[in-house]
Amino acid sequence: MKILVTGGCGFIGSNFIKYVLEQQDFKQVVNVDKRTYAAGGNNLEHMGIKEMLHRDYTVDIADREAVDDIFDLEKPDFVVNFAAESHVDRSIAGSEDFIASNVVGAANMLDAAMRTGVKRFVQISTDEVYGSREKGSFSETDALSPSSPYSSSKASADLVALSYFKTHGFPVSVTRSTNNYGPYQFPEKLIPLFITNLIEGKRVPLMWTPDNPGLNVRDWLHVNDNCRAIYTVLLQGKPGEVYNVPGENERTNTDIAGMLLKAFGLAEDMIERVAHRKGHDFRYSIYGTKLRSLGFSYAHKDFESELSNLVEWHKANQGWWRPLKK
Repeated sequence: MKILVTGGCGFIGSNFIKYVLEQQDFKQVVNVDKRTYAAGGNNLEHMGIKEMLHRDYTVDIADREAVDDIFDLEKPDFVVNFAAESHVDRSIAGSEDFIASNVVGAANMLDAAMRTGVKRFVQISTDEVYGSREKGSFSETDALSPSSPYSSSKASADLVALSYFKTHGFPVSVTRSTNNYGPYQFPEKLIPLFITNLIEGKRVPLMWTPDNPGLNVRDWLHVNDNCRAIYTVLLQGKPGEVYNVPGENERTNTDIAGMLLKAFGLAEDMIERVAHRKGHDFRYSIYGTKLRSLGFSYAHKDFESELSNLVEWHKANQGWWRPLKK
């Protein structure tokens, strides 16, 4: 069987390709990636797995003709669409690239996949599509209420994907995960930014105001657990369904800063208070009952230990992340 992965040079996509190759269920793995700034770390090469790919394309999935050409040539059996612009602050500054990649690109992928008879299609989404919630957690049937251009574009792609099942019976599923962390995450995101700043002797920027001193809550999911969850949905999930992927590790941003300062033996004077972003959601939280019903269980639940491991990984792989921060 052949699987086509988009966004396979990025953080979650590259970790997913590595996981797929270790399982050996798919004899051929095809990667399609636009290779934006977020692919600048050459993750697949650094992991030593690029040569194991069947083919590797540098293509923007918003380019309909290029997408069609790839599907006509490769005729994959399975597709997992990771390709997306994903940084909230960048989407606030300008949404054009987010609409092009996350909405138009997803529609192009769905059209090409349906036309060429793909057996299963998994659209990768985010818990941010539900919006903020102070108490309780969201289930897959709750209404979507995205706050940023990024999360709005992902919510739009979810609805487009699910419409292909409702209208055409096309076998598509959607996964919505919480904040991922782990190796090979571009150092603009909170955890790798904080870790690399502290290695460099720089302060960490914590969004803070007197009425909200860094108390925004995120649920942290190890990228390898997310990859395992996506693989489970790909092979066992029901077409037309959404599957939440929680991390079951809710922490405030202040908690994260404190844990990392402790890991480095540093004090709170290494925190730089910065303004909250526009529309900053207070808390994300989702239930994962449907995913567990497929037999999924976590392999990376000790968050403090995993965070310590990640600090050591960044210390040992400075040749990977230092060029990215320039």
